[in-house]
Amino acid sequence: MLEVRNVSKVYGGKINYRALANLNLTIEQGKFVGVMGPSGSGKTTLLNVVATIDKPTVGEVLIDGKNTAQLSKRQLALFRRKELGFVFQDFNLLPTLTVKENIVFPLTLENVSIKEQDRRVQRIADKLGITPLLDKRTYEISGGQCQRTAIARAIVHEPKLILADEPTGNLDSKSARDVLETLQRLNQEEGATMMMVTHDAKAASYCDRVIFIKDGNLYQELDRTGNQQSFFQEIMQIMSMIGGADDEFSAVRL
Repeated sequence: MLEVRNVSKVYGGKINYRALANLNLTIEQGKFVGVMGPSGSGKTTLLNVVATIDKPTVGEVLIDGKNTAQLSKRQLALFRRKELGFVFQDFNLLPTLTVKENIVFPLTLENVSIKEQDRRVQRIADKLGITPLLDKRTYEISGGQCQRTAIARAIVHEPKLILADEPTGNLDSKSARDVLETLQRLNQEEGATMMMVTHDAKAASYCDRVIFIKDGNLYQELDRTGNQQSFFQEIMQIMSMIGGADDEFSAVRL
């Protein structure tokens, strides 16, 4: 589904800064993959490159076999809108719209019929447990409910790849757990392919696989083979080896 081939990203200035260095990464269809690393490791740059928000200096990114670097600006905008789903830390919902209107917004851009919009919204809202909220404004619901609304919006157009950037960063522990369980359920039941950038080992333990980045390089990969608690402990061990500020990574036990 996703192939990152020998990607480097260099930001110019008085002193050039290499954010990614010859990075290779593959995510198979239907996998839920986490990306971790200390601040400045390059994980957000990787997300931006995969999301086609930024272009690699060297190398290429293929999503569902398509080389994003070969697309025109117009093709890239359409590709981003149709093939990718985004879940942000700050939700990025429109406060003037209802929950339902926020969810269907991507479909209105594609001229999907009202009947089909209603069908998709109802199905997703039922699955995510937000049906009673559809007519509410976003300022009337909790942070966890806002994030589930954002997830619904990200998947309503059935994207090939869902990209999540610190999706639990602004949530309390219960809301964070609800959101992570929602993402995990979508992955397992719907076969959604996901890549999630996070600093939180607890969040990463919901993934099938975690990729660790340090100084723009792929440091290590870890596949989940046991239960979630043991996976969490393995993630924490690797993060302690990578380093970073003492309070940078969550050590909350499940």
